[in-house]
Amino acid sequence: MPAASSELDVLIVGAGPVGLFLANECARRGLSARIVETRDRQSEHSKALAIFPRTLEIFDMAGVAGPFLEAANRVTSVSVTAHGRQLAHVRFEPEQSPYPFIAMVPQDVTEKLLAEELVRRDRRVEYETTFVSAEERGDGVRVTLEKGGRRTELTASFVVGCDGAHSAVRHLLSLPFEGAQYEDSFLLADVETNETLPADELQLCPSKFGPAAIFPMGATRRRIVATIEQTEGDAPSLELVRSVLRQRAPAGIEVSSVSWASYFRIHHRQVAKLRVGRMFVAGDAAHIHSPFGGQGMNTGLGDVWNLAWKLDLALRRGGNERLLDSYSAERRPVIKDVIETTDRLTRALGTGNRFAQALRDTIIPVLSHLSPFQHAFVNRLSGLGIAYEGSPIVEGGGERYWDDSLRGGDGIRGRLVLLVGGGADAATREAAGKLAASLPDVLELRPGSIEGITLVRPDGYAAFSTRSHEGAAALDAVRMLLVSLVESPSPR
Repeated sequence: MPAASSELDVLIVGAGPVGLFLANECARRGLSARIVETRDRQSEHSKALAIFPRTLEIFDMAGVAGPFLEAANRVTSVSVTAHGRQLAHVRFEPEQSPYPFIAMVPQDVTEKLLAEELVRRDRRVEYETTFVSAEERGDGVRVTLEKGGRRTELTASFVVGCDGAHSAVRHLLSLPFEGAQYEDSFLLADVETNETLPADELQLCPSKFGPAAIFPMGATRRRIVATIEQTEGDAPSLELVRSVLRQRAPAGIEVSSVSWASYFRIHHRQVAKLRVGRMFVAGDAAHIHSPFGGQGMNTGLGDVWNLAWKLDLALRRGGNERLLDSYSAERRPVIKDVIETTDRLTRALGTGNRFAQALRDTIIPVLSHLSPFQHAFVNRLSGLGIAYEGSPIVEGGGERYWDDSLRGGDGIRGRLVLLVGGGADAATREAAGKLAASLPDVLELRPGSIEGITLVRPDGYAAFSTRSHEGAAALDAVRMLLVSLVESPSPR
């Protein structure tokens, strides 16, 4: 697939959590990759915080979950409080995941853990190295980098821009950032508080003054996020944080100190496509949205988890243009949904309309007691409900598949897994074995724990599934799907 002259399989631009995770995935899959970063070191600020159950499952499949579980403060409920009154209390304990909680891990810790894992894999971030330009040439991308005033060139088979909201890769590709900016500024502060609020509970605080959210990082350490009409000084002061909490937070919380605080402006934007030829964008380079809901980093990590196995298949196993195009086709609907959901949440929590406030404060207590609402809320927030129905490389619902055989870093790698249930007849098992033998670089055969036939992608989503006992027809469908991913011409 790539030209033999390519010096590198993948160049990753940007060493935030998204770029670092992609670099680890390239290393785990045996791909040659470099990761460059303009900064001289990793972030020293907490920034993104919440890691949701599906992301923890992804980390588990990638073999990096352990350190995050050790570092995390675990949140198992969400409370909604307005005007000093609790409107809702929802347990956040999805039963269908081994991770029934939100893991609160500051971004600087996330980056440190992923960077340390990368070193263990004998890879390192190239700091103070700037992406200058790139040009696609035949079966590769000629890239210019700059370090210490000296420019160098290299050829990579693929380039992935994980370089944030002001992405140089996105600008190079002339991908417009479609959407708008919120009128209000946002306040972000990491604070020390008393122990009035539970350490395992996330607080959402709707208010006529604007929304606020309180994320617990421990018994007394908390992250405050709030909209603010007018900034005061270069960074939020202790008194300003206290004022915001007096207006919006549950009664009794007291802030003793601020360890880090900042103002920022937020947009709700996304690119129209995530791929141009051999170059891709992911994470904040491709989408940004409101911090309420804590979905930003999780969505970016989901981007590169979706992309990594496709690059692997394209580089090592004959994957084609249709496969690479599916990255954009699958992730853009997920991104669109996240942007719309977080935007609705932000506006609902902060509406200044008195009628809308009264309606919200009346409806939330009723809805929050309904089991279907609780399930939908947890399913959406957790990421467990993400599916790829309608994808060009999926037959069926494209739902998440999970069992213990996928865990630990070695459970699933570059090949798709064909699971054949124990109820299959001998002819079906024999045909499945022949199919796997005919595509050894693409397909692995395993016994399934459920009836029927399931084709599981390397990212833990079902490309095909049936509970039917008509094994021959199902295996024909699987063959056609697999062949459609590896027999077309190479990407241009």
